[in-house]
Parts: sequence; structure tokens; C-alpha cells
Amino acid sequence: MIIDSHAHLNDPTLMSKAKEIVEGFKENGIEKCIIAGFNYESSVLAVEQANKFKQYCLIGTHPADVKELDNTLIEKYRVLAQNSRVVGIGEIGLDYHYMDGEPKEVQMAAFIKQIILADELKLPISLHIRDAYGDALQIMRDYKQYLNSGILLHCYASSAEMVKEFSRFNCYFALGGAITFKNAKKEEVIKAIPLDKLVVETDCPYLAPTPYRGQVNEPKYINLVIDKIAQTLEISRESVIDLTRANTKNLFRRIK
Repeated sequence: MIIDSHAHLNDPTLMSKAKEIVEGFKENGIEKCIIAGFNYESSVLAVEQANKFKQYCLIGTHPADVKELDNTLIEKYRVLAQNSRVVGIGEIGLDYHYMDGEPKEVQMAAFIKQIILADELKLPISLHIRDAYGDALQIMRDYKQYLNSGILLHCYASSAEMVKEFSRFNCYFALGGAITFKNAKKEEVIKAIPLDKLVVETDCPYLAPTPYRGQVNEPKYINLVIDKIAQTLEISRESVIDLTRANTKNLFRRIK
């Protein structure tokens, strides 16, 4: 069965129907989802939902919210991470897409702090990188000594060439609904990702795959991502499900 490696059941759009969504997992071929935090409040909620619905979660501060990240908050994350449902630190990283976003230097400092925290906790990191792959790669080079527990490039949106660069760090790559968009042309990227490093996600409620693009995304639509990968790699959808499930569990070792 499928594991959705990045979902936001803690987003206000989905919170009221989270129970209904999880109850529909089995009929949609889904085993589990990983609920991703994006600031402290959403991380607390992710832990609560993971416990309540017997799912898993990530905790961390997204680059859009890094003003909140001080040493006190790092300590709060350290306490939250003791919950066995927390499988990684995320989503963390760099986002240069918005001109009015946090300054690059502030984002970088927060990114580094959370890399170090994840290493202390022996947990993998799930990265949100947008229009900042070069700087992210340089930080990873500079802080390689702290990258000991696994790295996932959530919603990977760079090139096939960059897959090779990130693979030097043994990274995993998550593909979601964007690979189904007609203008995406992601076939070469899909083919470039090593099969033992490929995982799938929805990033729901965002990035709903075709033909639901522009609508609210849900974990059940991950089947369309599976179909696109199977078609591109010319392998069975069962093979895609099996290998992405195994890869997700290899990365997020707390998943039972």
C-alpha cells in the first residue's frame, strides 16, 4: 500500500475532514501519511493528529515562518520530537520565490539550526526548497558533518542534472501532483531519480494532480502520481507502490 510522505491534514482547509480522509485510506490503497508541520503551532497539531489517527508526522519551521525560530523554540521542538510518531524534522529549507519573503540570511540561519537539531535527534530532514537549490546545496556541503540521518527533497522541482548533485548526499526525492501537469515536462527528472531514492507525496491540500489541478488536493489523489511514474518508467504501478513504500520506511525509520 502507498505511503504519502508529505500531507497537511493540519492545514485549515483539511482539518475539519481529517477523520473522514483517514478513514478512506484503505479503500484508496493508502497505508499511512506523514503530516508535515510548517511552524510550531502546526507541528503541535501534526503530533496531535498523528497520535489521534495513528499516522506519522514531521515537525519544524518552514522558511516563510523563520522569524519565530529562536533557541527557545528549538528546545520545544526537541521535546516534541520525543513522541514516537515524529519521524523527521520538516518542512525546513529555503524559499526565494516571494520577493517579500524572509531575508536569505535569516532563512539560511534557520535552516542550519534545524539541520543541527535533526542531527542531535538522529532524525532525517524533509526539505522545502524553492528557487534556492544552489544555496541549499552549498549549505549541505558546508554542514555535511550534520547530515547523518537522511535527507528528503520534498516536492522536488529542480532538474535531472541537480538530481546527480543532491545524490552525492544520498538524498531521497519526493514527487507529487506537479509531475502530472501538462507543462511540467518532468519525465527526465523522474527517470534520473535512483529507484531506491524515489518516494511519493501529495502536499495536500496543495498541488492537486491533473485532472484536479486548482482544486483541493487529498491523499487519495496520490494514485495519479503513482500512475504517472509507472507510465514514465514503464513499470507496473504495483512496482512503484512497493518501491516507494520501502524507500519511505528506509528513510523514516520510526515508521512501523
